[in-house]
Amino acid sequence: MKFTRLPLVVLGLACLMPLAAQAQWQWTDNAGKKVFSDQAPPPDIPDRNIVRRPGGSQLRANIAPPPAADAPETATPTATAAAPAKPSGVDKELEAKTKKAEEAEKAKQAAEAQKVAAAKAENCSRARQSKATFDSGIRVARLNDKGEREVMDDKARAQEQERLQTVISADCK
Repeated sequence: MKFTRLPLVVLGLACLMPLAAQAQWQWTDNAGKKVFSDQAPPPDIPDRNIVRRPGGSQLRANIAPPPAADAPETATPTATAAAPAKPSGVDKELEAKTKKAEEAEKAKQAAEAQKVAAAKAENCSRARQSKATFDSGIRVARLNDKGEREVMDDKARAQEQERLQTVISADCK
């Protein structure tokens, strides 16, 4: 009987997991980056930059109520002195990871550009060799659809020479 309840318990826990994600804050910091946190944003973030609040609450959790009008003036400085230092709102590790990801993307793009350049150089070399073969005037044969060998006529040679010239002009810069 114990094992028949286990799938129901697992299913119930799986259904409750999205509720934990709803208790997240999302805001845009002063640098324009989106920040996700389970804590309220720092006080220097304006309300218009707050994208999402947990539970749909409209008031910020970390804003202290204004001091009472009948409170003595000396209570205010001690309250601000006891307040904890405000968090920066930007995670240094997140910035480092972002910078590392950007550098990896640049390296990937550079490697791709180098790969394309190598392919163009190979195409250029092959096109020049083929053009030299066609310019020499020797007979050139190709295989047709049936796998039979056919000698190219003057019209086919001229078309192939034009095609090779366009490849050379495109890849051999």
